[in-house]
Amino acid sequence: QVQLVESGGGLVQAGGSLRLSCAASGRAFSRYDMGWFRQAPAKEREFVAAITQSGGRTSYADSVKGRFTISRDNANNTAYLQMNNLKPDDTAVYYCAGGIYYYNGPRPDPRNLDYWGQGTQVTVSS
Repeated sequence: QVQLVESGGGLVQAGGSLRLSCAASGRAFSRYDMGWFRQAPAKEREFVAAITQSGGRTSYADSVKGRFTISRDNANNTAYLQMNNLKPDDTAVYYCAGGIYYYNGPRPDPRNLDYWGQGTQVTVSS
């Protein structure tokens, strides 16, 4: 059993930066591929970024490439999402999620996500 808790959200002006954290409880965090997702009001949840167990591979949605960076610290059971040059369209609730086989293949597969956090709100003002 793994519990995920996001933090680091808030209100920021366009062009600003935030770093989200996803703290995992329980053992074996390093066995889990991790992902970040977001959901804006009246929109479906969408993929943002993913990282493999070791951090050796990452994947990003086209909308955030070059602006967001996913990383992880297995020694501290934490995954991160560094968000730079934020835009109003980035406003959403951001969720982290994990799965042992989530990023086993060439692309992350959301069907293999096992655990989700409760989300953290990010609001970008224009």
